[in-house]
Amino acid sequence: MTERTEPPAGAGRPPLAEPRPLYERRRWPRDFTDRLTSSLPGVRPFARALRLGALRPSSAALRDVASLPYRPAPMPAADAHTVALTWAGHASWVVRISGLTVLTDPVWSRRILGTPARLTPVGVAWDDLPPIDAVLISHNHYDHLDAPTLRRLPRDTPLFVPAGLGAWCRRRRFRRITELDWWEAVELPAPGGAVRLDFVPAHHWSKRTLTDTCRTLWGGWLLTDRAGRRIYFAGDTGYGHWFAEIGDRFPDIDVALLPIGAYAPPWLLRSVHTDPEEAVRACRDVGAARMAPMHWAAFALSAEPPLEPLTRVRAAWRAAGRRPDDLWDLPVGGSRVLAP
Repeated sequence: MTERTEPPAGAGRPPLAEPRPLYERRRWPRDFTDRLTSSLPGVRPFARALRLGALRPSSAALRDVASLPYRPAPMPAADAHTVALTWAGHASWVVRISGLTVLTDPVWSRRILGTPARLTPVGVAWDDLPPIDAVLISHNHYDHLDAPTLRRLPRDTPLFVPAGLGAWCRRRRFRRITELDWWEAVELPAPGGAVRLDFVPAHHWSKRTLTDTCRTLWGGWLLTDRAGRRIYFAGDTGYGHWFAEIGDRFPDIDVALLPIGAYAPPWLLRSVHTDPEEAVRACRDVGAARMAPMHWAAFALSAEPPLEPLTRVRAAWRAAGRRPDDLWDLPVGGSRVLAP
């Protein structure tokens, strides 16, 4: 397996940050409103959507729920040299890399606040998970930061979270918490060699209560193993300039885990959620060789029909001239292994 080398800092690519210490305590601004890339929707757009019945799929569209791809299967074998991805549903992935098992935005609950019950069950039974070595959180919305799921974890599980979210974790007695700002990084020791974790920007926002809008940061994660294999977990994001900047800093991304759902109506949600066509453009912008769609088929968060994101992303992928095998359109519970 050939290791990749980064170009020298003077070659036109921004240098990567030096890794910060694990689990350090830090002070943060009171809020991160200045990081917004567009204004958040106000009361009037939400009222309009409510009046039009445009916040959830229609009853007719929900008849397609039985056709959503749900095929749980045993996770593939993985050793210290394997990169394997299993989609548990929504933005929850089981990433096995360098001998570690990493969860992204783990939501194993049947319900989250303010939405109906799951459209599909979780694709991986909790008891079937290997011991969890790290958890990556993209932001604090309830469909990405699920307190009942985190309560299942040992309190010494390492949590990697956006700036400002450490206090929430400490109140729940987690002891190994690392908070990062955009473009910051840490290295996590692993049997197959340290895994680098970079926190990168996203076009989104944060809110968990009536009084904490943008009090914590939001973003995505880059996971890089010793051989230079890179997984980009975008978290929750709209389309915009950050994708090209991420691709500029992190060349040769192997797989981009990108959201394709929760986009209708676009006049309400476009600034914070990519639609399928925008996700394909984002994959191009970051320079990823492959794309694995997520953030659909689990929760009815918006008005598009449940199956529409998959149909549209497949069509957009074909229209972009991308190789069919490079679209990892997994069913919930499905897995893929990245070749060495």
